[in-house]
Amino acid sequence: MLLLCYPNCKTCRKAMDWLQTKGHTYSERNIKEQNPTYEELSDWYKKSGLPLKRFFNTSGHLYKDLQLKDKLADMTEEEQLRLLATNGMLVKRPLLVLEDSVLVGFRESDWWLRLR
Repeated sequence: MLLLCYPNCKTCRKAMDWLQTKGHTYSERNIKEQNPTYEELSDWYKKSGLPLKRFFNTSGHLYKDLQLKDKLADMTEEEQLRLLATNGMLVKRPLLVLEDSVLVGFRESDWWLRLR
């Protein structure tokens, strides 16, 4: 498992604590220092089965500063993925990458169902 997170994020710390408590081992990657590439995001988006908008950190300052709420609807999926790849702080976190799926954000019930 690969966990993309931001160390200052309370939700990310909660997810890390949950994984450790449940005995799961994972590799950790700081999403701000090493943002996901376009290729990674494209692959993860396909594996997730989620709408692409779910990959955006809609509560983040950068999302708001760029006024993406109004712009995403007019962008293609490729444009959105390329934008996400420019800055890890645009990406919803934590992001847990499994062999055959991806979990976006930490919702304990979803993670428990997928990782039990």
